[in-house]
Amino acid sequence: MPKTLTPELIEKTFATNGHKEKEKPVTMKMTPSRETNRSPREVVEFARKNAVEMVDLRFVDMLGQWQHFAIPTGELNEALFKEGSGFDGSSIRGWQAINDSDMLVVADANTAHMDPFTKIPTLVLTGNVKDPVRGANYTRDPRWIAQKAETHLVKTGIADVSYFGPEAEFFIFDSVRFDQTAQAGFYFLDSEEGIWNSGKEGPNSGYRPRHKEGYFPVAPLDTQEDIRAEMVREMEKAGIVIEKQHHEVATAGQAEIDMRFDSLTRMADRVMLYKYIVKNVARRYGKTATFMPKPIFGDNGSGMHTHQSLWKKGAPLFAGSEYAGLSKTCLYYIGGILKHAYALAAFTNPTTNSYKRLTPGYEAPVNLAYSSRNRSAGVRIPVYFDKPAAKRIEVRFPDPTANPYLAFAAMLMAGLDGIKNKIEPGAALEKDLYHLTGAEASGVKQMPGSLTEALDALEKDHQFLLEGEVFTKDLVETWIDYKRAKEVDFVRLRPTPAEFFLYYDN
Repeated sequence: MPKTLTPELIEKTFATNGHKEKEKPVTMKMTPSRETNRSPREVVEFARKNAVEMVDLRFVDMLGQWQHFAIPTGELNEALFKEGSGFDGSSIRGWQAINDSDMLVVADANTAHMDPFTKIPTLVLTGNVKDPVRGANYTRDPRWIAQKAETHLVKTGIADVSYFGPEAEFFIFDSVRFDQTAQAGFYFLDSEEGIWNSGKEGPNSGYRPRHKEGYFPVAPLDTQEDIRAEMVREMEKAGIVIEKQHHEVATAGQAEIDMRFDSLTRMADRVMLYKYIVKNVARRYGKTATFMPKPIFGDNGSGMHTHQSLWKKGAPLFAGSEYAGLSKTCLYYIGGILKHAYALAAFTNPTTNSYKRLTPGYEAPVNLAYSSRNRSAGVRIPVYFDKPAAKRIEVRFPDPTANPYLAFAAMLMAGLDGIKNKIEPGAALEKDLYHLTGAEASGVKQMPGSLTEALDALEKDHQFLLEGEVFTKDLVETWIDYKRAKEVDFVRLRPTPAEFFLYYDN
């Protein structure tokens, strides 16, 4: 009889290549110098020896949502990792027309993990999308764009690896209802932990985080420790290294789980898995999780602060003798991020709701400046540890609705443009940027105030993305057209409850 299939078993099997188990599997110690390389043969042999019944093939659509179809294990073979499996791409958002829609997904053996939420033992493989007619990777496949960005980095000679460490925040609600029709539109969400339930009739404990007071309280104010812990457990089983988890600032179940940094594409893969696990563990508990940046009015929204660094031949390139212990290379990288921030926002803050969070005077880092330790700046230099290997920057304006492949690739390309053209970031700002005087504020540029502004900026400023053919004009134009037609206009053309509140009696 085959061994009982568990996520731990597959990780141990892959980590040891079928030999005697090591004390610490590779996946439990994922450091910059250590990569997991699984062969297609290992994946196929594991699946057939360990009672895997289905293989779920996943790819990411243009907007950053996982899509999938499954094949029986009998259809799994090594050709799947070279030739791929066919599917219809005509219904995937932003992709091919119906008359040009045959596509292939080519599985990546390094992404193999067990799905903890299926009743039938299911092995998950993420892959790249390929155009079978042209015999090449599909240019609108976000994962391919991320891989091209990594290849371009190496070709520049500047560095050989870029590391990303996103901090994706989210809310866990008890329920949510919403609708938008010709004659009605509403949303209603609720959480037992929400401060608005403090006056609810019936049994009422009274323990709830007040608005903006949800950061780090213990139980009974924090009611979701076990849910977050289970999310961490499932993430670790799937090979994601977790550093910490905690309640976030907002009331009503705002949370954060921090992953260990990894190289660009691998980190984007992990963000997709992270979001999948968060949503499905919440569902296990009869709750619902959202990465929407601003679901609650009057309290903190959810960001995705993204730590970044460049390395070459095992050495960190962001450490030096400049401001806050940074190198000139790092300052130029920051200069590129700040110069192209408006265009970057189209990918890092890609929804109309993103700009409910990016509002001057509130909690979001809208100011396009950099500073050591200062969380009110758009780019922060963490100083927890004064070691060269720990030197990095934290870009604070992105949010978790971003497609991680496109957002990470775009930020890398902006940073490289800064290095290439020696773009100075200006002077660092140490003071609280949320409370600048009028004269001080006038000298600090801020993030765009709407998705429309961000898309307009991307339309004018995208040449840096086209370097090395990482992004293509087709992808940029498709992104802009889709966002304007399907999202900006969708929201712009419809009355909102707030407008009825303001204008109905005029």
